[in-house]
Amino acid sequence: MEKMPYRLGQEAASARRSGQVVSSDWQQGLPTLGSGTVVLRDLRISDATSLFAMLTTEEVSRFISPPPTSVEGFEQFIAWTARQRAAGTYACFAVTLKGFDTAIGIFQIRELESGFATAEWGFAIGSPFWGTGVFQEGAALALEFVFETLGVHRLEARAASANGRGNGALLKLGAVPEGTLRKSFIKDGRQLDQVMYAIIDEDWRATDRAVHGARRFGATPVRVH
Repeated sequence: MEKMPYRLGQEAASARRSGQVVSSDWQQGLPTLGSGTVVLRDLRISDATSLFAMLTTEEVSRFISPPPTSVEGFEQFIAWTARQRAAGTYACFAVTLKGFDTAIGIFQIRELESGFATAEWGFAIGSPFWGTGVFQEGAALALEFVFETLGVHRLEARAASANGRGNGALLKLGAVPEGTLRKSFIKDGRQLDQVMYAIIDEDWRATDRAVHGARRFGATPVRVH
């Protein structure tokens, strides 16, 4: 989760059951995904100002790789994401709310194995929206894109051991901790341990079927382990 591929200056499909997919060729442009109050869409250069405000605060940036330090840096990042998407190795969604098109966070997915058999994801949401359900709704949309559109078999994430919020978020999504990567993340001169998490496609599909089936019959959703 902390280590995603962009560094400043670096060069390098299906409809949601409760929402809508506006595009199906993700390399030409990411689909717009909606569910509940959350909308995920392709990044735009105009998102740079809001992302700079949301993602550079101390509480958000504490456990992630250093974000760009200016609006211009975020503009370069957004342009970079478009080039990587066109190359078919990376996707980055802006997180917005229905009726409020300002970007308040991002979900990133990058290819680790050719053809997206294995991928890694990362995410960051502005702290004013923590605890509101925005992350859970956005993550559900992102996971459906990962497993149904990209065809990922194994999705990995890393979270610093000290990042209680990040670890808790991944566990709630059904991610399985697979071990500790000792001193694998350097932040502000400190070497931090990370926990490796993974979600595999068959586990996600079993959970997804259970959740949607429970909602269909009016029951409380249950997670399949």
